[in-house]
Amino acid sequence: QVRLVESGGGLVQPGGSLRLSCEDSRSIFRPFTMAWYRQAPGKERELVANISSEGVTNYADFVKGRFTISRDNAKNTLFLQMNSLKPEDTAVYYCNSLQTWGRGTQVTVSS
Repeated sequence: QVRLVESGGGLVQPGGSLRLSCEDSRSIFRPFTMAWYRQAPGKERELVANISSEGVTNYADFVKGRFTISRDNAKNTLFLQMNSLKPEDTAVYYCNSLQTWGRGTQVTVSS
């Protein structure tokens, strides 16, 4: 059973925007941090941003000022608004929640 599902990826031009979503189908009744990671071909998976149950956010330097992480606690859903996308943002983006990984959504930024 898939309990963490990402969506919203796709092909966009440089400078474009995408909004990723991650829905956690589990019933969670305790505080937890959610995070976005990404992995490009031939590279290690890296943290993009995370957000605590209280809404405290952290961003990797390479996305600061361009990406915004948010969450809807009532729906156990995580979002990543990605603006001013660059070709180097091309990767599979993964959601992580309570040490559980989603299967990823592909983001491709290309002219």
